[in-house]
Amino acid sequence: MPTQDKCCTLAPYFKVSSGKLEAFKKLCEQFVAKTSGETRCLCYGFCFDGDQVHCREGYADAEGLLAHLQNVGALLEEALKIAELTRLEIHGPEDELVKLREPLAHLKPQFFVLEYGFRR
Repeated sequence: MPTQDKCCTLAPYFKVSSGKLEAFKKLCEQFVAKTSGETRCLCYGFCFDGDQVHCREGYADAEGLLAHLQNVGALLEEALKIAELTRLEIHGPEDELVKLREPLAHLKPQFFVLEYGFRR
């Protein structure tokens, strides 16, 4: 059964430079504060395993994801001065992913196509 879910998730993974974890965590607080006002954001948070960080984030659709990246662009630039983006996954239905492939190509993400499932 195909899904009607338009949700897009962004899954970036970072490796924080030695000695910079506390500075990165302060940026995370700023990311969360800035993102909390985004109406198309469904969930947003940072998960840590030592110096490895994952941002868990979901958006109502591709437009919500793109609006988020525009909203946090300056913060992301700051974060990338003290951390390396080691992996980037984007998940969603193909009708939404097609809207993201070109604008996000420079980040070299891996796209995963949602084919089956539901959203409550």
